Amino acid sequence: MNPSGLISLVGLIIVTGHLQSAEMPNIVVIIADDLGWADVGFHGSDIETPVIDELAREGAKLERFYALPMCTPTRAAFLTGRYPFRYGLQSAAIPSDAKYGLNLNERLLPELLREIGYTTAIVGKWHLGHGKQEFWPKARGFDSQYGPLVGEIDYFSHEAGGKRDWYDDELPSNDSGYATELIGDRSEQIIHHHDFDSPLFLWLAFTAPHAPYQVPKAYRQRYSNIVDETRQIYAGMVSCMDEQIGKVVAALDAQKVREETLIVFMSDNGGNRSAAFSGESDVSNINLPASNLPYRGGKGTLLEGGCRVVACVNWPGRIPRSQISEPIHVTDIFPTLLRFSGARIPGNIDGKEQTQLLTTGVGRKRQSVVYNLEPYRAAISSGEWKLIVKR
Repeated sequence: MNPSGLISLVGLIIVTGHLQSAEMPNIVVIIADDLGWADVGFHGSDIETPVIDELAREGAKLERFYALPMCTPTRAAFLTGRYPFRYGLQSAAIPSDAKYGLNLNERLLPELLREIGYTTAIVGKWHLGHGKQEFWPKARGFDSQYGPLVGEIDYFSHEAGGKRDWYDDELPSNDSGYATELIGDRSEQIIHHHDFDSPLFLWLAFTAPHAPYQVPKAYRQRYSNIVDETRQIYAGMVSCMDEQIGKVVAALDAQKVREETLIVFMSDNGGNRSAAFSGESDVSNINLPASNLPYRGGKGTLLEGGCRVVACVNWPGRIPRSQISEPIHVTDIFPTLLRFSGARIPGNIDGKEQTQLLTTGVGRKRQSVVYNLEPYRAAISSGEWKLIVKR
C-alpha cells in the first residue's frame, strides 16, 4: 500500500472509531410559540398537558430557563449558541416583507451535527429568514424541511400576510389541515421512516399557541368550563400541541429508540400579554389568554414573564428526575447538545455547556444571564439580582 493510501485508511479508522465510540443520541428539540409560564400542568395550570408533564416529571425541570423576549432572537440563539446582538437579530421578529435573515457567517447546530453523521430535519416554524433562499433551512444544515417559513400563519388556510406559507422540502405545499396536527403528523412520519443506524436530529417547532387563536371545535369544547372564549381556544391549542408531542414520543417508543433519544421542550418566549406583540392578528377586542404568573410582563418584555420560560429535558436512564433552579440560557442548549453528541464545540460561543448539571445536578453554574442588549434597552442578571436599563 502506498503512503497516501495508508494515511487514508488510518483516517477512516479514526473517523469510524469516533462515530462508534461517541454516544450520539437522537435529539428532538420541541419549541412552543408564545406559551405562558403558567399554562402547563406541572406549573399548576387548568390546561391539560399530560405529555409535557410526563417529560418534565421523568426528566429535569428547568425552573430558571431563559430565552429571549421574542421568537426570532430565541431561535437564532438556540441554533448558534451566541447572543443575537452579535449578529444583529436581537430586536423583534423578522417581518413578513423582510429580505434579511440569520447571518450566513454563523455556523448552525444542524450543520455541526450533520458533519458527524446526523440526519437533520425541521418540522414547523422557521422565522430566521425567508426573503432569500440562501437563508432557508436546507441551506443552513437541515436535510429536510416542512411547514411555514415566516412566523405567524392562519392555522387552517396556512396564509401569512395574504399569501400561503406552507412548504415541503422548500417547495410550495397544498397540504390541508390544522397546522399543529400537520406538524405532529410529519414529525411522526419522519421518525417511523428514519433508519436509526444513523442518529436523528429533529427540530419540532410548533406555531402554537401563537395568535391567531384558532383550534378545531373538539379541542375548544374540552374547556367549556372556562368562561373566557379566547382562553377556551388557547387552552385547546395547547392541548392539541401536547397530543402531537405524545404522537412523537409514541413513535420513538414504537421504533424502540426512546432510551437513545434526548428530548428538549421549551417555549420561545413568555406568553403574550400585549397587543403590540401579536403580529398581524387583530387582538384588540379580546383578552389575551396566556398566563405567566407569578411573573410580571410577557412576550416582548425583559421582565421575568417575557424571558423566563417553560422548559424541561428528558433522556431516560441518563438524565434523572430533578428540578434545576440554577439559571440556564437558551444559548446553553447549543454546546450541551454538541457535548452529548460527541461533536466539537466551537470556541466563539456564549452558551455554557450544561451536561454535568443535567446528569448529576452538580456542574458549572452560570454567574450571569444576558437577557438582551438592544439600542434602547438591556437587561442582565447576576445571582438573584437583575438590572434593566431603558433609554
